Amino acid sequence: MNTIVELPRRVTHRTRGFTHGPITRLMSPSDLGQVLKPFVFLDLFDLDLHDPRGGMNIHPHSGLATITVIFDGDLRFDDPLDGTGHLDFGGFEWMRAGGGVWHGKELSAGRAPKAKGFQLWIALPPELEHADVDSQYVEALQVPTTGPATVILGSYGGFRSPARSPGGITYLLVKLAAGTSWTFTPPPGHPLSWLAVGSGRLVGATPAAAGDMLVFDQSGLPITLEASVDEETVFVIGAAVPHPHDLYLGNYSVHTSAESLDRGEANIERLRKLLVEAGNRRRADGSVPVFRG
Repeated sequence: MNTIVELPRRVTHRTRGFTHGPITRLMSPSDLGQVLKPFVFLDLFDLDLHDPRGGMNIHPHSGLATITVIFDGDLRFDDPLDGTGHLDFGGFEWMRAGGGVWHGKELSAGRAPKAKGFQLWIALPPELEHADVDSQYVEALQVPTTGPATVILGSYGGFRSPARSPGGITYLLVKLAAGTSWTFTPPPGHPLSWLAVGSGRLVGATPAAAGDMLVFDQSGLPITLEASVDEETVFVIGAAVPHPHDLYLGNYSVHTSAESLDRGEANIERLRKLLVEAGNRRRADGSVPVFRG
């Protein structure tokens, strides 16, 4: 009898990105984003928003969506459309920029001294790259889990994320107890796969340390991952149907054509003027709602 030995999913690229202050840039639209689109950008952050010097400046986007997920500590949100609450482990902000938006201060310091997490950008398909802005703040209790995985985008293990994201994308936050293993099985037709470790260490066939991002071959095979015996390991893992369009890049925008990029950047400039006219929009807790125009 012949024995079939299943080899580990091949890692085609590893990176630790580059770090500037509390943020490590692991992927940009001009580098790994070209390989992993619709996943086009990934930051690992460790923010102290209690420090007035911390956090991001208000900045624009168009043609893409951002997903900010917390894996340690928490952040507070206070938005006229979504109310007030806290995002801690597994809680996330989903923001579809569509035709244009300004944001960057809608989350403020929470109860913990710091907040650690990932911000991911998704390139949108043509039918959504100029759609209306859509933002959600989803607290951890509203996000489904299956085994060690929290379902941030898409569906996995029979559970669907509440995020109003486009189809063909799976994005999970996983917490593996020390010494345990777990197998990620990409949905059918999702050959793109990658992971990034936030804390702890993976060992075995696919070793990775905190701060590492790994890209896998486009085979669609399962990926078995094992936490070290010393501590629990937290990571994000994504899989998707490939984005079939070229990426046209602005400073804060990703579109599917030059004409679409021009349209998005023109709307961003229009919104900038309206934002200036709107004046101080800061709320009592220090947050500033997303500006939709």
